[in-house]
This record gives sequence, structure tokens and C-alpha cells, in this order.
Amino acid sequence: MTTLLICTLIAALFGSIPIFIALNGAVLLSIICFTSMPPMVIIQKAFGGIDKFALMSMPFFIFAANVMDTGGLSRRILDWTRCLVGSKKGGLAYTTQVTCMVFGALCGSSPATVVAMGKLLYPELVREGYPKGFSAGLITSAGSVALIIPPSITLIIYAAATGTSVGSLFMAGISAGVVYGLAGVVYIWIFSRKHDLAVSEPSSWSEIWTKTKDAVWSLMVPVIILGGIYMGVFTPTEAAGISVVYSLFVGIFIYREITMEKLYHVCLRSAVTCAQVLILVAAAQTFGWFLTVARIPQAVTSAVVANVTSPWMFLAMINVILLIVGMFMEGIAAIIILAPLFSPIASGMGIDPLHLGIVMVANLSIGNFTPPFGLNLFVANGVTGLPMSEIIPAVGRFILVSFVAVLVITYVPAISTFLPRLVYP
Repeated sequence: MTTLLICTLIAALFGSIPIFIALNGAVLLSIICFTSMPPMVIIQKAFGGIDKFALMSMPFFIFAANVMDTGGLSRRILDWTRCLVGSKKGGLAYTTQVTCMVFGALCGSSPATVVAMGKLLYPELVREGYPKGFSAGLITSAGSVALIIPPSITLIIYAAATGTSVGSLFMAGISAGVVYGLAGVVYIWIFSRKHDLAVSEPSSWSEIWTKTKDAVWSLMVPVIILGGIYMGVFTPTEAAGISVVYSLFVGIFIYREITMEKLYHVCLRSAVTCAQVLILVAAAQTFGWFLTVARIPQAVTSAVVANVTSPWMFLAMINVILLIVGMFMEGIAAIIILAPLFSPIASGMGIDPLHLGIVMVANLSIGNFTPPFGLNLFVANGVTGLPMSEIIPAVGRFILVSFVAVLVITYVPAISTFLPRLVYP
């Protein structure tokens, strides 16, 4: 049964069958061939898989991200960041990295960050003389930090899969996301010293003040969301709803860039995105349930415990597995399938579930732009117009830099745990 399940899934994935069909199809075939259960149980488990309180915040965050993009919030954050760091050597590259970190905190989606920032920044980078490969690699990799920095949809899915607190995961994601993003900043600094990168004119104090005043409404979004959660004013789900109301207010009444027609398209785009994510979550939950029925988690746990004798080795194994899985599978599906397998083993070894979640998500962030199937690669291909033969070599150094950051996050657990422990001692 296990062999048929895994082989069917792998064959379907390599056959370019949609992931949710591949997951449900493998389960359906195994149920028909090896059990007496009615196939209708797949529908029951799928609906049960998305009937989770932690998932309630996800549609709101997706809707808020699309409202922010359409309402001009992301562009104003870009202008503000550029006036602060754009005058340094490699300033536009710093602007790209920092803006992706801030925008990631607004939208929680890595591909969305690549699209939004790529459209705005890639032409600017090329126009100012940055190598096309470096520019494409920077945008492709910088967008991946959105998986770590809250409000990350992937962290919400991990919370739903393992029963971990969403608020605590968000706190853990702040410091880990900063470390992950700073690794890119360090590489930009090294690259800018080796190449004659353009230096923009420094912004005047009056320009800095004008851009800051214009962006303050946008910058208040993460302050309201995260500040409200950490101060106990509202839950992550309530914060998601408040972010929608606030971003609509700013986009319609302050910046006045959202018309009724634009709002209709924002609602439509958000509904499609939510449907795509939730059907994937439902299918992955069904697959996870059948894995348990087939006692695969227990077998994996026994094998790991017998061969992996220390937390250090276990975390190293997770890094290798997730880096490989991230090349072929979307982060949400990977979390739902693998988190229930890894979580009991990690708990038995004394690894904090918050730390485990951040390590898993950080590795999958790299997988988002790792060849051959990293999703950000295909998004960057569409945004930049560069062929894959140029984009893939360009991301190589960014993969190495990000992997160093992941190793630091993996083996310095305090990076992930000190903020949650500070709030919940």
C-alpha cells in the first residue's frame, strides 16, 4: 500500500498533474486497492482539513495584500526605502532587498513579492547599469523572505498542521526573517565593492521627510498587525480582518487609488488565490490522514529515532530533505505533508516547535528559487523576460548566501525563540 501511494504521487507530480489532484488521486487509488473504506471519506477528510480556526486569517491576509498592491501602499514603501539607502554604492540593490522584506511583511507571499517588486525595480536596476543576471537573481531571492516574515501564510499553515500558536510563530518569524534578509544585504555589500555599481544622488532632508510622510500610512500596516497581536489587543485572525479594513480605508480615502472597478478585480483575484490555496490544503490534509492510517509516520519516526541520535543530526537531515522537497513542491503542501512527520520526532528530541517551524519554512524559502522547479524562477522569468538559462546561473550565489543564513537560524535556536519567550516567559 505504501509503495503504491508514494509511486502514484511521484508519477503524478512528474507528470505535471496539479498537486491537489495528485494527492487525492494517490489516496483514492490506495483506498480502492487496499482498504474497504468508501471513497467518500476523502471528501469528509478534505472538508475537515480546512475546518481549522488558524486558517481563518489566511483569506483576510491575502485580500489585504492585494488591496495594498492595488492601493499604492507598496509603491510608497519603495519610494521611502530608496530615499533612505539609494545614495550608497549599490543603493538600488539595498533598496530592493529591504523593500522586499517590508513588502513581505505586508503580503506574506513570496511569488507576489517577486511580481510586485520585480515590475517596479527590475527595469530600474537594469537602467542604472546593474548586470541583468544579478538584478534578476536579487529580485528572485529577495522575494523569498516573505515566507518567514509575518504575516506569513506558510507559518499559518504550519500552525494549523501542528497546533502551534500563530502569534508565537509570527514573533519567531520576525527575528529569523531579519537574519535571512541581512544575509542578502551582506552579499550586496560585497558585490558592490567588487563592481562599479551606480550611486544615486543623495536625497535631501526635505525629500526624506516628504517620502516618509507619504509612506507613513503604509508603514503602519505591520505596526498595527504585529503590535496588536503582541500587545494582546487582538488575535491573529482579528488582526487579519483589521488589516483589510485599514488597507481599504487608506487605498480608497487617503491615497484614492482604489476605484470600485479596481476593488472588484481585487476581490476576484483574492478569491481565486484563496481557492487555490485552500483546495491544496484540503488535499494535503487528506494525504496526511491516509499516511497516518497506513502507519507511515510511525515507521518514519522509528527509522529516524534508530539512526539519528542527536538534535544536531536531526536538524541537518531536515535541512537536506526540505531543500530537496522545496525544489519540487510548493511550500504549503510540503508543510502540511511533512510537519506532522517531523513534529513528534522533534518534540521527543527537545526541539522547540517554534524553532522547528521556522527552520522548515526557512528551508522552503530557499526552495522557492532553487532550480529546477522553484516557483519564483518561473515568476521572475515572466517579470524580467530573461530566459531560464540566464536566471538559473544568476541565483546560484544567492542560494549559497541564503543557505548560510538558514544554517545560522537552524543552529542558533535563540534567533527563533527569544521574542516569543520575551512576550510569554
